[in-house]
Amino acid sequence: MIPEIFAVNFFIALFALIDPVGNVPLFAAATRGVKNSTARLIAVFVALFVLGFLIFFFFTGLSLLAFFGISLPAFRIAGGILLLLLGLDMTRNDFSESIAAGEDEAGEGGRAAQARRRFESMIVPFAMPLLIGPGAISTVIIYASEARDYGLAGTLTGVGVIALVALLTMLSFWASPLISRLLGRIGLSIVVRVLGLILCAMAVQFILSGIADSTSGLILEEASKPYQS
Repeated sequence: MIPEIFAVNFFIALFALIDPVGNVPLFAAATRGVKNSTARLIAVFVALFVLGFLIFFFFTGLSLLAFFGISLPAFRIAGGILLLLLGLDMTRNDFSESIAAGEDEAGEGGRAAQARRRFESMIVPFAMPLLIGPGAISTVIIYASEARDYGLAGTLTGVGVIALVALLTMLSFWASPLISRLLGRIGLSIVVRVLGLILCAMAVQFILSGIADSTSGLILEEASKPYQS
């Protein structure tokens, strides 16, 4: 694999797993009721979190999980449970309300302080594991091992890909006010509920895959790895 193909493959895989465009309605719901300037600042915080966290795993990877004695299947199951809780909140329409309630209890303050508090309430489960889930982390770890074959150039390429994905995440979330105006309150509520149902299914799939990877014959292969020939 030449460096250009490595960069393209890494970008496509990571961008698809984080899916910032698909998560725009969720970001819009999570930042409902705040000013556009504050929402843009929250998007910056989210992008910086994505950048820092993925770069951290790019350089530490399996060593960190091994230090704590955590396997990737266990991490996948834990991420699936968190996603399931998020999906249930979304289907009950408790997602944006719970985040907004935490912001209201935190007080007023300046724009930066409000953005920071709202972001802190969104770290789990929005930033992780919704954006940065087991799939994104394992993908970063896998491509980090491939980047070693190219030396310093591979490392810089990998970091550049992560930075580009973080930048596109921020730009996508900056478009959330437009999405909010197009959908309206009722439309946004419908989208969040539908996505919540999809997230519940994704969470169950994560859990099934984690159990299948850690056991032998307990989960059917067509259930843990569907649509694979």
